[in-house]
Amino acid sequence: MQSMYILLLFLLALTGEAQKQSQEITAMGKVTHTLTGKESMPTGGITGRFHDSTFTFPIFGTAKYQITAEAKGFIPRTVIVDPKDIDDQRRVVRNILLTPEGETITLSSLNFEQGKSVISKKSFPELDEVVAMMNEDTKMVIQLEGHTDNSGDPKTNMKISEDRVEVVKKYLVSKGVPRDRVKTKAFGGTKPLSTQRSSHNLNRRVEMRVLKD
Repeated sequence: MQSMYILLLFLLALTGEAQKQSQEITAMGKVTHTLTGKESMPTGGITGRFHDSTFTFPIFGTAKYQITAEAKGFIPRTVIVDPKDIDDQRRVVRNILLTPEGETITLSSLNFEQGKSVISKKSFPELDEVVAMMNEDTKMVIQLEGHTDNSGDPKTNMKISEDRVEVVKKYLVSKGVPRDRVKTKAFGGTKPLSTQRSSHNLNRRVEMRVLKD
């Protein structure tokens, strides 16, 4: 059986609040295969409780925590647990999708203003997780691949997809990722995921490919 482990890392405590034993918050989630949706991933150890594909552990205060899931044959994936995302049951739920090596990771929370290359502020948490993942693996080199839908002028679509991956690269570099570790490639509307007219939003995407780790 392949080995897999969840590595829990303390990420940030600007005020030292994590040391105060305030009311406990439970961080929890599940690890799934991004292509099949199956939850029964290979299991190993965790700082906390790990059963089959699910994990839980307590956090305190306002500090953010970083979780990295790794498994042989899969791209490591890092998520950030922020106590500000607590629900009414005092839980922070963060599920982790593991992508097989060689496949691309779709940055599903990355959004832009309509027809522009301006990143929505709601996209920053997911991009910060990419930064955390690359900081953890300092040899990792990625390629950002930009796509649009296939409606409209092909040249305009190509330019939009190029501008969008460049602005994402600029954000990652601004957070300390070396420029030479982030490559970009634009496809415009040449590689749609679906040809259905209702699939425009699905086709407008930025994917991340790991070239080296």
